[in-house]
Parts: sequence; C-alpha cells; structure tokens
Amino acid sequence: MTRAQLTEKILDIKREKAWTWKYICEEIGGMSPTLIVGALMGQMKLVKPLAAKAAKLFGLSEVEERMLNEVPYRGTPMPPTDPLIYRFYEMVMVNGPAWKALIEEEFGDGIMSAIDFDFDFERVANPKGDRVKITMSGKFLPYKYYGNEQGIPDYGFKED
Repeated sequence: MTRAQLTEKILDIKREKAWTWKYICEEIGGMSPTLIVGALMGQMKLVKPLAAKAAKLFGLSEVEERMLNEVPYRGTPMPPTDPLIYRFYEMVMVNGPAWKALIEEEFGDGIMSAIDFDFDFERVANPKGDRVKITMSGKFLPYKYYGNEQGIPDYGFKED
C-alpha cells in the first residue's frame, strides 16, 4: 500500500461513517487539528501514541498504523490547482514582498518558521457573507552569518 492509498482509505471511511474532521480530531487529540488532518491526508506524521489512536478509530492494520508514523514526502505541485489552496498562493505572491519588508523591519534578516508554527482559523459572521479569520504564528529564525569576522554579528537579528 502507498501513502496515497492509505489517505484514500481514510477518506473513504470518513465518508462512510459521516464523520467530521472536528470529530476525528477530538477522538485522536494530542495536537493541533491542522497537524492531525495533515497527517491523515499524508502531509505530516503522527507520533506513535496518536498513530495508534488513529489506527483504532479507523480500524487500520499494524502496517497502516506504522505508515501514519513515517515522515512523509510533503508538498503539492506548484502552482496549486485547487481554487482554495491557490488563493493562499495568490496571497503570498501579491502580498509576500510587503510581508517580507514589514517582518524584516521589525525582526531583522531572517524567516518565519513554517516548522515551529501555529495556525488557527475561525468563522466570523458578516451580513455580506461570513469571513474566514486566519491566525498564523511562526518562530522568527535569523539567518546565521557564517564565516563572519570579529565585530560582525553572528545572526541577522535587527540591529539597533
């Protein structure tokens, strides 16, 4: 069985049982819903105790449970073709340079981690159509200036 086949099996069971992602995440627990759903969709891994809970919930074999604990090959082809995912891509392509300038002005020369990262969303009622409110929080990781000489900073933190 491939990881893609396991994902399809999990989605088939979800459909057959009419489970919501919210229900599944509550049953497995232990980490962010984004990470749990990401793992079940083949983009993340579940730690062993959570892989065991997912396997029990979905009635998976021992081999399938171990597969949920493996580090996956991550990512999707670019540019994305799904309209919702494409909008995230579009937001970064249009707003990315401004976000980069603002973050670097505040923090210095570095990046926002997508590994040490939190993501949350909520539905916000609006008479013109409900809105999706997204909160993202990533650790700032300054670039290391390797090979730097004495007097040159080690890292790209904002200079006074």
